[in-house]
Amino acid sequence: MEHYYSEEQTSELKIKKISQNVNGTKFEFYTSSGVFSKDKIDTGTLALAENMIIGKNFKVLDVGCGIGVLGITAAKFFNSDIVMTDINKRAIMLAKKNAALNNVKAEVFQGNLYEKIKNGDFDAVVSNPPNTAGKKLCFQLIEQSKNYLKEKGSLQIVARHNKGGKTLSRKMEEVFGNVKVIAKKSGYFAYMSLKD
Repeated sequence: MEHYYSEEQTSELKIKKISQNVNGTKFEFYTSSGVFSKDKIDTGTLALAENMIIGKNFKVLDVGCGIGVLGITAAKFFNSDIVMTDINKRAIMLAKKNAALNNVKAEVFQGNLYEKIKNGDFDAVVSNPPNTAGKKLCFQLIEQSKNYLKEKGSLQIVARHNKGGKTLSRKMEEVFGNVKVIAKKSGYFAYMSLKD
């Protein structure tokens, strides 16, 4: 069974352009079949994109980046140094096109979770984790994020609070010793943990 979190996509590639306002700024993104939320930016991603706590010139890692929404908005709003990664080859191709389309510099890698990320000096790791891929993968994303964060760096993720979010926030609390809700939108909560 092929999912948006599969490496290869067999559905016909039909690229289209969508636009999205994020905090009053208009962005355009190329999207296609075979990627997450192909017709519009999903509510969870938008909740995190609008409320990420990122400092100017932070180094940000977008894990499971899909078409690149979180990384690209972080680069645009905070002049962040962006690295994006996803297992889905089609999503990676689109994330590269979208970085160029939005005039953003980003390093984009195709790989599972952190496998292509060599150094661990990020100020923030951001993600809309693939809950449908299962708890094990989402837990790995949370546990391993700590290895890629600077001291005082943050992990920021979004999930439906009543559909896996509570479990993920408990895992963040367990791994980091802290977690707080930074945004709520239509049942989606954005959670943040800080590395001591």
